[in-house]
Amino acid sequence: MKLAPLEAGDKEQFVRDNQEAFLYGATQEFGLRNADFEEDGQIISRRTILRSIGARGAETYRIVARGEVAGGVVLKIDRTKRRGELVLLFVSPELHGLGIGQAAWRAVERLHPEVRVWETCTPYFEKRNIHFYVNRCGFRIVKFVRDRFEMFLFEKAVPPRP
Repeated sequence: MKLAPLEAGDKEQFVRDNQEAFLYGATQEFGLRNADFEEDGQIISRRTILRSIGARGAETYRIVARGEVAGGVVLKIDRTKRRGELVLLFVSPELHGLGIGQAAWRAVERLHPEVRVWETCTPYFEKRNIHFYVNRCGFRIVKFVRDRFEMFLFEKAVPPRP
């Protein structure tokens, strides 16, 4: 498994793959009708994904496993504060349960050993994500937010290396 920087020509496929992965989780939980959809029946809109990819300081990678695209990651790193934000992480639904997400997260941490605190969030209904972040990646839930969408906020402190 490796993280490959997103190439400009792959941006639209990245958006579609991301939407497919997020929609899968929502439809598994709620079926096809859900008030949390952003637009056109999508949990995460094209605009939101493109805004994440294009944000100042964003780093976008494709997760590649066994020579095939398996998902994607968007990060924002604040080197001054030594903080990182996991903006998006997704694995293709047909590849869930194979350890790809956990391997991708370990690769992110190796990519940015300078980060001392990571943060991320996930919708309240994404039980698989909550389990993944807490039990597989070592995050802790720090807040439940009720805004436009209900989300859990997570944080992970990384101890200094000897």
